[in-house]
Amino acid sequence: MDKFMNIMNKKLAPIAKAFDTNRYLDAIKNGFYGVMPFLILGSFLLIFSNLPIGGYPEFMASVFGEKWDRVFTIPYEATMSIMTLYVIMGAAKSLANYYKINTLNASISAVVAFVIATPFLSESEGATGIPTSAMGASGLFLGIIISILSVEILRFIEGKNLTIKMPASVPANISSSFTSLIPSFFVILVFTIVRLVFENTSFETVQNFIYSILQEPLTNIGSSLPAMIIINLFACLLWAFGIHGTVIIGAIMDPIWLSLTAGNAAAYASGDVIPNIINTEFQSNFVQLGGAGCTLGLVLCMVFVAKSKQYKTLGRLSVAPSFFNINEPVIFGTPIILNPIMLIPFVLSTLVALLVTYFAMDIGLVPLTNGVNLPWTIPPIISGFLLSGWKGSVLQVFTTILTTIIWYPFFKMSDSKAYSLESIQEGME
Repeated sequence: MDKFMNIMNKKLAPIAKAFDTNRYLDAIKNGFYGVMPFLILGSFLLIFSNLPIGGYPEFMASVFGEKWDRVFTIPYEATMSIMTLYVIMGAAKSLANYYKINTLNASISAVVAFVIATPFLSESEGATGIPTSAMGASGLFLGIIISILSVEILRFIEGKNLTIKMPASVPANISSSFTSLIPSFFVILVFTIVRLVFENTSFETVQNFIYSILQEPLTNIGSSLPAMIIINLFACLLWAFGIHGTVIIGAIMDPIWLSLTAGNAAAYASGDVIPNIINTEFQSNFVQLGGAGCTLGLVLCMVFVAKSKQYKTLGRLSVAPSFFNINEPVIFGTPIILNPIMLIPFVLSTLVALLVTYFAMDIGLVPLTNGVNLPWTIPPIISGFLLSGWKGSVLQVFTTILTTIIWYPFFKMSDSKAYSLESIQEGME
């Protein structure tokens, strides 16, 4: 077993390192991290415009007027509905910072490039505008691609010294503006040509091309049960060797899962049928109860049935963080890392939580998550209620009981061994 673990560690570590150190994935990840507070706040307000309480809409309308819900839907529309713009700015800034070029110009250039690639709407009265649908979830992949390409263009042009150099006496902010002038021109030129080229194809727009060729197929794959099983297995294996599997997988899957969350939020806001079982909240609030590996069940075993001082102490220290889905104390303290015995329930609990949640939602026992982008640290039961009502809370309790049962026999083996060693040590003293 030790030989097997060593071989797996040698195979997985380079792969994980390649993902973790990839500048493009890192830029995308930072782009999402930067915008996340606003997406959480904007989507969370949807709860108050759609509380499942009989007579609630009528009461609010009688007190605040027919458009009472606008106080909640306006922040949603200003955040979730145009989230691609914010992700573009964050991703471009992160990548520009990696290259040590002007981050402000990179962010603005990426947004300008995205707007150029987005066809305007025109009405018969002469009004024009940019469709918010293109700046929401459906434009997410295009926005990510454009943010990366625009920064690469800036870097390439600046690397060729095709910039305007100002005398040292010119103030730095003015000099920086002129330095960015020619690189920014090439960004505008390139994406204007791209737009004009696509206008003469059957796709008509870059958005249509990226969505149909890339985003839609990847979203369909990423929202499938087989893909979720493979993704979670890989994340668990990474964790088993001390690599933060959640972060590695999140850098790849977050754009897909977040677009599915946004689809649910849009349906929830408009009162339509919620379409997606799998999304960000499905993964973080139902599949990872207590953190990766559903270690809340392990912590409950430590708290209630441990005999050894080692695990009693670890359980008391870990119980509060685990309820907030923080499980590094358990993973490193048990330890689960490089521990073949504990790896089995770590993987098995994840798969059971995944399958139970998926089929409970698929057959209609539990409502699909409503698209509210909750922080992953919201404790179980509370998060379940906010996302899927009381049935969501019941599902989390049921899954926690199941995963605790899975953890129990493996924990008892480790606990008995630790207890025996402690007894021997005490006898020798």
